[in-house]
Amino acid sequence: MAGTSGNGRAFWGAATAVVVLDVATKFAAERMLQLHVPRPILGDVVRFTLAYNPGAAFSMSLGSASRWIFGAFACVALVVLWRLYRASGPGERFKALALGLAWGGAAGNLIDRVRSSAGVVDFIDIGARNVRFWTFNVADSGVSVGAVVLGFILMREDRQAQQPPRA
Repeated sequence: MAGTSGNGRAFWGAATAVVVLDVATKFAAERMLQLHVPRPILGDVVRFTLAYNPGAAFSMSLGSASRWIFGAFACVALVVLWRLYRASGPGERFKALALGLAWGGAAGNLIDRVRSSAGVVDFIDIGARNVRFWTFNVADSGVSVGAVVLGFILMREDRQAQQPPRA
């Protein structure tokens, strides 16, 4: 099976690292922070602010069904990402790494949805004064970085596929 080559270390290493870091940092945030009370880390630019997001990315919500609907989407995403990893060819370690980051992020946020009706634990708060990015967590970072890296890889593959064969 193609995905079981050396890509396994990249995929499962990244996925495991994201899940472990995500669970540990969320555990610490819930114990050390007060809800919606910012704790400056790097002045006003980086703060830790405990928040719960019962919806999805950027606080999208489907009302009381959000927990289960977004949980189901996460399960589907885990299966799709795992299948993409399994389909990766030998030597596609960066693709496996990107897929592992995204898989770990989806799994980390799914753990929160299963664990609590309060929602996903968010605590990383970046911005300046009243201009702030959405509060996020390690799992969100894994999904975002994995998606960006995967996007670059797929664009490169597409460009290579469109080039005429060399004679």
